[in-house]
Amino acid sequence: MAVTTDILATWRRPARVMRRLLSMGQREDRALAMLIVACLIIFVAQWPRISREVYLADPGGPPLEAVLAITFFAMLMIWPLMAYALAGLTHLVARLIGGRGTWYSARLALFWSLLATSPAWLFHGLVSGFIGPGPAQTVAGGIVLLAFLTIWGMSMIEAEREPEAHRHP
Repeated sequence: MAVTTDILATWRRPARVMRRLLSMGQREDRALAMLIVACLIIFVAQWPRISREVYLADPGGPPLEAVLAITFFAMLMIWPLMAYALAGLTHLVARLIGGRGTWYSARLALFWSLLATSPAWLFHGLVSGFIGPGPAQTVAGGIVLLAFLTIWGMSMIEAEREPEAHRHP
């Protein structure tokens, strides 16, 4: 399936999509690509907010290009490292409560959840940029958080099942 089709399907049935992704075998290159694309989309989603903040800020402050460069570095260098650490930590916690998945399945669950919620991140970025701080931005942020935690939670449940359960879609 196309990634966009999988993203839409994930919003309806996250466990089914995660099961199918896991059944494709352990492909670290695919997981890393999901993470990098998710981070890139989340970075792009920040542009409207960053542009607004720089425009409304003190004229003597850093230029837009500098803020975008710093954000780009953070999103594509720091976030991936943090995502690997978070996936490892959640796998350890899952192991403590009876999870039987693998390190890879935990990474895939997190990375896919970030990518699958990227449309919500884009929505939040537009609200933050065009409307700014206030109730609309809070609601949009709540939608992103709820969607991400729901999809990630359901994906982690599937990822921490018996590894043999992932072999057949």
